[in-house]
Amino acid sequence: MTTLLNVSARSFDSSAMPTVTMIGGGQLARMTHQAAVALGQRLRVLAEHPDDPAAQVTPEVVLGTHADLAALRKAAVGSHAVTFDHEGVPTEHLEALIAEGVNVQPPPQALVFAQDKLVMRRKLAELGVPIPAFAAVESAADAIAFGDEHGWPFVLKAVRGGYDGRGVWMPESAEETAAIVEDQLAHGVSLLAEVKVDLKRELSAMVARSTFGQAATWPVVETVQRNGQCAIVIAPAPDLSEARANEAGALALRLAAELGVTGAMAVELFETRSGELLVNELAMRPHNSGHWGMDGARTGQFEQHLRAVLDYPLGDTTPLAPVTVMANILGAAVAPEMSMDERLHHLFARLPEAKVHLYGKGERPDRKIGHINILGEDVAVTREKAERAAHWMSHAIWTDGWDPHHD
Repeated sequence: MTTLLNVSARSFDSSAMPTVTMIGGGQLARMTHQAAVALGQRLRVLAEHPDDPAAQVTPEVVLGTHADLAALRKAAVGSHAVTFDHEGVPTEHLEALIAEGVNVQPPPQALVFAQDKLVMRRKLAELGVPIPAFAAVESAADAIAFGDEHGWPFVLKAVRGGYDGRGVWMPESAEETAAIVEDQLAHGVSLLAEVKVDLKRELSAMVARSTFGQAATWPVVETVQRNGQCAIVIAPAPDLSEARANEAGALALRLAAELGVTGAMAVELFETRSGELLVNELAMRPHNSGHWGMDGARTGQFEQHLRAVLDYPLGDTTPLAPVTVMANILGAAVAPEMSMDERLHHLFARLPEAKVHLYGKGERPDRKIGHINILGEDVAVTREKAERAAHWMSHAIWTDGWDPHHD
């Protein structure tokens, strides 16, 4: 582990290739490190544990939590930019860093729209962006009134935190609503209510924007959710009209500019059965829905994020194949006896075209432990291969019943 010098936050060698500090040591930081290596840069991470995915691979690790201003200050020393692999850093800490001369990207006044769902909803409403009907919930009566007005079940969300299905409820009755709301409010959790959208599918429009204001989008993708978390991404989204795709891309570009975003941002969308696009969530960082581009686009999101926060000209986002399917490797209910290394051997023997990205994480049920990208010509064929490969890596079972020992 590199020892960091006790110098001012802006004390760095301007002639050297940049050092970027990423707050958070998860898989997003790990994959950003890969992109930094290719660009001759250094990625320092603030990680909570030495075995976090990014801490395993980057030579510069500061151990600490994102909630600790002293740890943030230590991680920022000598870095050309500070950025994030999650949105959990308190904005007041970021304001303190900026006051001390640290280059924080995206800035806290943008990041708050990804941290606080109520602030985000109110801002999008002010901008006239299509969103589901919503209301702040300060009592059980507020939530029950919303359900009575807009229909049951509705969606109840924690205003801050919560992802991959956590911090989200869909109560079907006044009694159930009251129990959830009273419990969450008692634990200090702020809530909002939203209409349950009659959706055809979920989409994501990824955009990156530099500090100079240059912006670039990738093709709009379809995201397939299982148990509240992303399982499959299909790029580009199949059967999406050119007009709708252009609308989503234009919306992502507009939001990046209006909100003052720098770096990568995912605009998660609902496509309703009537064909309308509604904004669901914003993520101001590299995002699961952009992993396909590591192998399927000329410039992937991790390289683009670094370019953007360092104010380099952005890269070409053109797809490299008619379709790319990303499948998350999600931990099985019971981890297989076969080692991950042996599973990888078998996968490569059967599907040599599979591009595998493993995160260095232990196996737990439904935990994202890696992903696989497959490039192809046909959506159904490519998706089947990606899902078969990911299921094999999770379960050591081929979904088509193939047995290498009986071939």
